[in-house]
Amino acid sequence: MWVFYGLPIVHPDSLLIITINGVGLVIEGVFVTIFFIFSNNKKRKRICFYLLIEIIFMAAVVLITLLVFQTTQKRSMFVGILAIVFNIGMYTSPLTVMRMVIKTKSVKYMPFTLSLFNFLNGVVWVIYALLKFDINVLIPNGLGTLSGLVQLILYAWFYRTTKWDEDDKAPAQQVQLSEI
Repeated sequence: MWVFYGLPIVHPDSLLIITINGVGLVIEGVFVTIFFIFSNNKKRKRICFYLLIEIIFMAAVVLITLLVFQTTQKRSMFVGILAIVFNIGMYTSPLTVMRMVIKTKSVKYMPFTLSLFNFLNGVVWVIYALLKFDINVLIPNGLGTLSGLVQLILYAWFYRTTKWDEDDKAPAQQVQLSEI
C-alpha cells in the first residue's frame, strides 16, 4: 500500500516513501519465495490463496484510485487512509504479547530488539512526516512510536521479574505467528 501511495500519480514528491517501501516489498517477496520453496503443499496452497486475495485487493484499490479520484490530493487521501489502517494494524499487533507480559509479569516472550526497532522505526518516520508535513505518514507512525515506547517501558518494568530458566507455561500458539 505504501509503495502505491508513494507513486507520483498518487502522492507526488514521495521518493523516500517509494524507495524504502519498494526495497521492503522486494525483501518480503524474497522471504515469501524462500518460504514457498521449503514449505509443504498444504502451506503452499494457503500462501497462494492469501497472495491471490492480496493481489485482488490491491488491484481493486488501484482501479478505484485511478478511475474515481482525478486529483493527486484526492488519491493521496484515499490511499493514505487505507495505508493508515494497515500500518496501525502492523504497529498494534504486539498488543497480545504486551497483554501476556502484563499477565505473566515476564518479558520472556517479547524480544527486546523487536520492541526497540519498532520504536526507532516509528520515530524516524514521525520525523520524516513532520519534515514533509504528511499526515498520512504521521498518524500511524506516531501511534507506532507510542506502541514501541509502551513495549520498552513494559520490558524495563518486568525484566527483573522474568524467570528466564523456567519452562514455558503459556501455550505456544499465543506467542508465535499463525501457521500458514
